[in-house]
Amino acid sequence: MSRRRRATKRKIQPDPIYNSEVVTKFINRVMLSGKKSLARRIVYSALESFAKKVNADDPIIAFEQAMENAMPTLEVKSRRIGGATYQVPIEIAPDRRQSMAMKWIISNARSKVGRNMIDGLAMELSDCFNNQGATIKKKDDTHRMAEANKAFAHYKW
Repeated sequence: MSRRRRATKRKIQPDPIYNSEVVTKFINRVMLSGKKSLARRIVYSALESFAKKVNADDPIIAFEQAMENAMPTLEVKSRRIGGATYQVPIEIAPDRRQSMAMKWIISNARSKVGRNMIDGLAMELSDCFNNQGATIKKKDDTHRMAEANKAFAHYKW
């Protein structure tokens, strides 16, 4: 981590179909080995399939709702005070909330056995839309850990 100054945020171009920066970030997260056209095809197909599953007429609104349901608000960070290490609950910045939700959704979609990525992603997004599934469980576990360590909140700085 640089001690000089904060890194500047780069402006991301919105995707060509939905004109959304969130979808572009999601595509970049799905992408492996620089194969962006394959990642776009996977995400767009998964969004169409997901919209049919949840009976949404606009896939982007349903996608944003699923993302919002998967975003955590609290997490724990380790702080060393004296000789002891405490798990201190802190609020999460909006960019990190979005990043964590994307990471969890994609990793859980990849871990679905016997499914291709399009089906796994559509299933995971529909689970997030309905507030169930592995991603929501991960979010709840993160919140539960922060709630359990609420006594150490005064170590936050």
